Amino acid sequence: MSLKKALNKLKPGTHSTPASDDEASSSPSIAKPNGTASPRTSGVFHRASGEFSRPSTDKTAIASPTATDSRTSIDQARPAESPRSSGIFHRRTESPGPGKGPRASLTGLTTSLTHRRTGSQSISTHSPVRAIKEKLHIGDNSSSEGDVPLNREGDPMSKNQLRKHEKQAQQEERKKEVEEKEKEIEKRKKELEELAEKELTPAQKAKYGIMSPNSYAGEWKKDGRIKLINLTAADVGKEVIFRARIHHLRKMSSKFVFFVFRQQLATMQGVLVEHGDISKYMLYWAEHLEAETVVLVKGVLQEPQSKQGEVTGASIRDVEIAVHDIHVEASVTEHLPFNVYEAEVSQADVEAEVVKADHKEGQTRIHIADRTRLSNRVIDLRSTASQAIFRVQHGVCKFFRNQLESEGFIEIHTPKMQGGASESGASVFKIDYFGRGAFLAQSPQLPKQMCISADFGKVYEVGPVFRAENSNTYRHLTEYTGLDLEMAIDEHYHEVLYTLDRTFKAIFTGIYEHYRTEVELVKRQFPHEDLVWLEKTPIIPFAEAIRMLNETGWKDENGNPMDENEDMGTRDEIQLGRVIKEKLGTDYYILDKFPVNARPFYAMPDPNNPNVTNAFDIFLRGQEILSGGQRIHDAGMLLDNLRRLKMDPSTMEEYIQGFQWGAPPHGGGGIGLERILMLFLNLGNIRHASLFPRDPKSLPERAVIKQLRHPDASTMHPPWEGKDRAAAGLDFQPIEKLIANYGDATNTSWLEPRTEIWRDEFTGAAVGFVPQDGFGITVGDPLCHPEQYLKTMTGYLKYIKKERNLKPLWLLVGKEAEEVLATKFNWRTFSVVSEQRVDPAHNPAINDGDIQRKIRHAEKEGVKITDWALGTPVPDEMKAKIDARVVDWLKNRKGRQVHLTNIRPWQDTEHRQYHVAQTPDGSIAALVVMAQLSPDHGWQVKYSLDFPGAPSGSIEFIVTHALKVVAQGGAQSVTFGGGASSKFTPGHNVKGTRVKVLARAYHAIATELKLTNKTEFREKLGAVDDPSYICYPPHGLGPMAVKAILNFFEDDD
Repeated sequence: MSLKKALNKLKPGTHSTPASDDEASSSPSIAKPNGTASPRTSGVFHRASGEFSRPSTDKTAIASPTATDSRTSIDQARPAESPRSSGIFHRRTESPGPGKGPRASLTGLTTSLTHRRTGSQSISTHSPVRAIKEKLHIGDNSSSEGDVPLNREGDPMSKNQLRKHEKQAQQEERKKEVEEKEKEIEKRKKELEELAEKELTPAQKAKYGIMSPNSYAGEWKKDGRIKLINLTAADVGKEVIFRARIHHLRKMSSKFVFFVFRQQLATMQGVLVEHGDISKYMLYWAEHLEAETVVLVKGVLQEPQSKQGEVTGASIRDVEIAVHDIHVEASVTEHLPFNVYEAEVSQADVEAEVVKADHKEGQTRIHIADRTRLSNRVIDLRSTASQAIFRVQHGVCKFFRNQLESEGFIEIHTPKMQGGASESGASVFKIDYFGRGAFLAQSPQLPKQMCISADFGKVYEVGPVFRAENSNTYRHLTEYTGLDLEMAIDEHYHEVLYTLDRTFKAIFTGIYEHYRTEVELVKRQFPHEDLVWLEKTPIIPFAEAIRMLNETGWKDENGNPMDENEDMGTRDEIQLGRVIKEKLGTDYYILDKFPVNARPFYAMPDPNNPNVTNAFDIFLRGQEILSGGQRIHDAGMLLDNLRRLKMDPSTMEEYIQGFQWGAPPHGGGGIGLERILMLFLNLGNIRHASLFPRDPKSLPERAVIKQLRHPDASTMHPPWEGKDRAAAGLDFQPIEKLIANYGDATNTSWLEPRTEIWRDEFTGAAVGFVPQDGFGITVGDPLCHPEQYLKTMTGYLKYIKKERNLKPLWLLVGKEAEEVLATKFNWRTFSVVSEQRVDPAHNPAINDGDIQRKIRHAEKEGVKITDWALGTPVPDEMKAKIDARVVDWLKNRKGRQVHLTNIRPWQDTEHRQYHVAQTPDGSIAALVVMAQLSPDHGWQVKYSLDFPGAPSGSIEFIVTHALKVVAQGGAQSVTFGGGASSKFTPGHNVKGTRVKVLARAYHAIATELKLTNKTEFREKLGAVDDPSYICYPPHGLGPMAVKAILNFFEDDD
């Protein structure tokens, strides 16, 4: 909502308007330098009109590859630079600009890119980022009247230089404050530790600290440990010892700390107060403990000291503990994506907080998304709701067993590897069984029946079931726990039906009688009404149920009435559940006599109607929880059905033989444990009912470790592998080599001066960031193997928040990095940008008549191209000529540009390939610099410049030539850089009103600033969009973040 407020300020008429349409669409833009960096630095001579024309006036100098090219690491002092970036929107030519050094331009943000060769006067346009800032009312254009400081040349500073000067001072001041704060904290900690060592008695020291991991084999004191859930007000005054996790803690003062301790389902408040042997040093140590730390606590139970007379922030309300001793048994050593205190926040809590009169925008607690919970399952399972769910699951299994054993059933355990499919070969997992084919069992159906043939009488099993169905729905898993039973029939197959009915009712009754506390805890996260069932369960023939649906006017997915001889879909089942609840007042019912084509080969047909079977389904809250019925026990009938369904009887010889040797009439059914639990507790997603759920997206394929360009700069096997890097005196892998191993176009901006580099101490993985207005802004993926993204991002985010005190924003990342931020850290993501990639080996431009005509013209004019491949140094004489031509090019630039980076042709020459087009007189007509990226991403068109006076077609000639050269070297991908997408695309955790607001805002900005104008040339090269994502933490994209991003992509006058 904070972003919505900012974007609501986008009012027409708050910016300067061009005098004419011509002004708005044809004015050239000018790039202005300031020695700063760019996140994405590609961009090829992109013009709105598709023409490749030349610039016309103004002065500047080329940025020399001196000390300004050096990067600054997080532990080095650096000169602060004005923020720059690369293309959050559509980039075109990387163009130099006037001033200290050339720039590559973010021309997709400009209203025009057409450069005329004629001497006609050009009218400049306003910077698009400045236009956005004006619309958002960000920044102040006023200037002071006082004395103006002088620049290095002795001239008065321009507005741009003043802003840079002020920004540098602010950055240095912030950096100094952070460093001083960190030093003060560390100093304070050491001082207190030293004082504690001197002043405290052994008894005082023994009251707190960290226990050794190997302290559980000494003297066995057999101290009684208590369960928090059993404590009541009657226990006040008792001294107790217990192990728990720190659920939450608050420092109330230097002498008073509040704890909330959590032990499975129960939470209890603890208070630690300085008195007696409880020293100030103990309090200081305790208040810095992390949430989720496992602690051993000793204290005395007391009545709550609050005004309300009870504790409101814990499940145990009538008693609290005065902490006397506290020791850490297990520390949190990795950054948590969320803690259990945050996971306990329900959607109802969030909604209730928003409507409070004193609610402040951006301070709402966050409801952790399901995807994030399930991706960090161990943390989620610690929550009281999850603890309750799996205790209820235990109860379901217990009451299932108890009921069946009371009716004479015995438990069996059947094999899960089978030689043939039990139902259909299309939904089985095939496995290699010593070189022979086999399958994971779809159900214990065949072994259960074989046990009946072996005269076991009544059997049941609780075990795993595997289904290779590619169903990514809320109700399907590829592995689940089956509750199965099979029994001999005496007179009627309804003996099976009534046995199952009694079993279900025993489960429902048992849960509500013995697990009411757990059910109520689940309701906090998953609100629902208790299940309703009738004493006599309705048994409805399938055909009658279909007629009930049709009578209400219900249609199938094709708009036709339901067919009595066809199975129902999920939506039909749910609708039928509503009809039956309304008519009969029950959530639990049975459908009998299913059609033949809706049942497996072993279902016994009805003796009076061959189109239906003696088979039934049991439903809960409108969805099936059991499928059962009578089985065919006659071998001849079984073989006929197998042949009819074209199943190979030879794969089931052992099964069929059991019936050939004689088997009694029998039937049974199978229950999905997770399905019944999901519906009973109304969890909404079956994955919440599975301890570690398996669905088609589980067990993702491990990223292939490809041959790196620099094996000595691997992060999977760093140069110091097996050693201590610092002790071995080894440096981190060079950033340039990491870019060539793992980088994309955005990562090349990390070579610029303003970017700080965080390094993982163990792997050398790198993340570049720019401190900007209280935010740490990163562009591009981490430089490491994708398997290391989670650990690398975890370490970086911990550093940026805790050590640098910055709020993180992550821009222009690929799909894999976006997935980690969204699922592991609950970040919001969306895409308005795409990398524009081409396959240089399949270039449609070779068949484009217009491009080929221009190339022939350049050849006819005598234009020749010289290449300098990787590793081949460009002669100094040629460098000087290129630098001079860049200056010529800059002198003719007009208008305003949004800058990406300085033009630095000679930066990281080890990974650059140069292509120079010259006329017969030796004049340089055009330049293309290709930057080598990772093996996955190939190359980037880092710079492409056509110079004044060059023959027509020179730029088309050199770009197509450069693509042909890298294609001949085996490259499969070349990026021209990022471009604005035609629409706003939500990623993860962005939905509802937020999507509508962002989509409307993006459409308004993109339309006004013409961000999505495509270059004709890129289209003719077959450019394909590869989405990049904007990622931010919950409540992380408010007005201040928008301001920081705009300043990051600032266009300086």
